[in-house]
Amino acid sequence: MDFELKSLSAAQAAQLPVDALLVLVPDTTATTRSADQTLTRLVAQAVAHQDLDSGVAKLLSCYRPEGFKASRVTLVRLGDGSPASVRKAVTAGMGALKQPGVQTLGLVFSLTDAGDDTVRAAMQACADASYCYTTTKPSAKARSVKRVVIGVTRAADVERGFAVGKAQVVGVEFAKEWANRPANHATPTLLGEAARKLGRHSGFKTDVLGPKQVEALGMGSFLSVARGSVEPLRFIVMHYNGGAKGSAPVVLVGKGITFDTGGISIKPAAEMDEMKFDMGGAASVLGTFAALAELRPAINVVGLIPSCENMPDGQAVKPGDVVTSMSGQTIEILNTDAEGRLILCDALTYAARFKPRSVVDIATLTGACVIALGGVRSGLFSPRDDLAQALASAGEKSLDLCWRMPLDDEYAEGLKSNFADMGNVAGRAGGAITAAKFLQKFATELPWAHLDIAGTAWKGGAAKGSTGRPVPLLLQYLLDQVEVAPVKPAGRKPAKA
Repeated sequence: MDFELKSLSAAQAAQLPVDALLVLVPDTTATTRSADQTLTRLVAQAVAHQDLDSGVAKLLSCYRPEGFKASRVTLVRLGDGSPASVRKAVTAGMGALKQPGVQTLGLVFSLTDAGDDTVRAAMQACADASYCYTTTKPSAKARSVKRVVIGVTRAADVERGFAVGKAQVVGVEFAKEWANRPANHATPTLLGEAARKLGRHSGFKTDVLGPKQVEALGMGSFLSVARGSVEPLRFIVMHYNGGAKGSAPVVLVGKGITFDTGGISIKPAAEMDEMKFDMGGAASVLGTFAALAELRPAINVVGLIPSCENMPDGQAVKPGDVVTSMSGQTIEILNTDAEGRLILCDALTYAARFKPRSVVDIATLTGACVIALGGVRSGLFSPRDDLAQALASAGEKSLDLCWRMPLDDEYAEGLKSNFADMGNVAGRAGGAITAAKFLQKFATELPWAHLDIAGTAWKGGAAKGSTGRPVPLLLQYLLDQVEVAPVKPAGRKPAKA
């Protein structure tokens, strides 16, 4: 989708040569500026005749109203005008304008004050509402809206928000694309190729390691998950060097299980097709790097994606097997369906070599997090208050919400094992927390946070598909880090990996 930013008065908006006009109308005004103008006169008449109610997302659609260049004009109420209200309003308005003939759209803030956050929210809502997956569905209609003009009273005031919005849309749609692909079109090898393409951008670098290289690193936990699949694993290492040379990077670690059968602890058949989304964490890292390529902030970022399938063949790891992680800690695999933590733990150990300012892992890790938080907020875990607050703040700013969960030491009691340093599960109670406690054992020397996105990475049912989350949160967090001093590492110096 091509976005363009323009300064438009209400009079100019009415003369915008587009197929459709979506006009955002604040609740606080019936009409204000120059009621003799075409647009404000239309709003005044609609309000006077009670055809446009107050309340966010209330709307009125008009066909070929007098004085407008656009054949379709939709007025939609903004409520309080907050970014969240703008998102709701634009989503509703786009639903009313889903017509085959609408290829160019004017999204107009000319009757209200626009800010960076509201422009960004409007752009993402517009892109989300018109997104259409076509990669393996040739019969699907590609998105009809090709070009969107964002009209504001003064474009110079929101150039930053517009730039971030454009980059965010690119990143979210990149993540959606890869998460939506079926597993035979999104193998670990293909993910590696996608990362290599991103690595061709100036200032980027990508390395893709195969099974022999991963074995040489001592990643026994990661290797154990991949054993049951004929698809070779890939360990993807991405670098974006936008900051000063030698400046400590932020490391993003994305779970890349391209299909999860559960292994020997096999899942029920119902909805198992949705386990193609189990690489949502990897997709979000790829999407964030795609956004970085557009925006190019002054920060260094490393992306780590351990990727494989979890399959149940004769070589697959079995319940009760003990494996040795890259850290040297041994793990009794009590449940092969708790595989995400087994690949992430080795990636976290690897992350220490970069002496990072922070490490954030992102994973569709536990059904327990879905039960706890549903599809509204991602689960946030971190022993670091500063890091947790920074991520939560980024989520609020970007409308990609998370919620901090506890990490009390008592939750780790259930991970004790008679035959290894730890088990990989601790029972049903507090499952999202005990999974995080498992990962924490491999991040004790890192400024670390974990995002469980099992409830937010995709939707099921009639709306089945990837959401592209938490790309907006991650992008905002990285942009915020450009503004602050580096985070000091916690505890001892990172161990050599």
